[in-house]
Amino acid sequence: MSELNYRLAEASDQPTLEAWDALPHVAANIPDDAWDWAEGLRQRPHWREQWIAELEGRPICFMQVIDPAEEESGYWQPIGSGHRAIDIWIGPEDALGQGHGSAMMAWMLRRCFAASDVHTVLIDPLESNVRAHRFYQRLGFSPIGRRRLEGLDCLIHALDRTEAIRRKYASASA
Repeated sequence: MSELNYRLAEASDQPTLEAWDALPHVAANIPDDAWDWAEGLRQRPHWREQWIAELEGRPICFMQVIDPAEEESGYWQPIGSGHRAIDIWIGPEDALGQGHGSAMMAWMLRRCFAASDVHTVLIDPLESNVRAHRFYQRLGFSPIGRRRLEGLDCLIHALDRTEAIRRKYASASA
């Protein structure tokens, strides 16, 4: 597998991200997508990072990590400090099933757990997205319950620091 490179998402990524939103495999897992890319890419709040993963210079994935206790919409509330929540999707269909998702999640998890105050990372795949559930569970996430978020039925998964250390996404010294 070729090496992935990561960079912060920029306003110039808007056309690519909007095109990905229209792809059937993305739209099926992010229904009623209301991402305002123009505004979202322009803003840089302290509680969010947005990343693009590139393969040989070609964007293939968008990743977002937030501090859900600080995030302004209240999507994850009520929640205490020490959490991070990740959104990730691969755009180009030919980049699916190549191991890139696992590599990108490992990179993002190491980034999240580098902060010593982070004890848990959360994800919120649709309850119907069994393929995503299997993917996250292979990475060490455990389902912790169903939750209706913005009108969507999700199966929340969590990865705690202990499991992250065991899987080498975090160091015990952090």
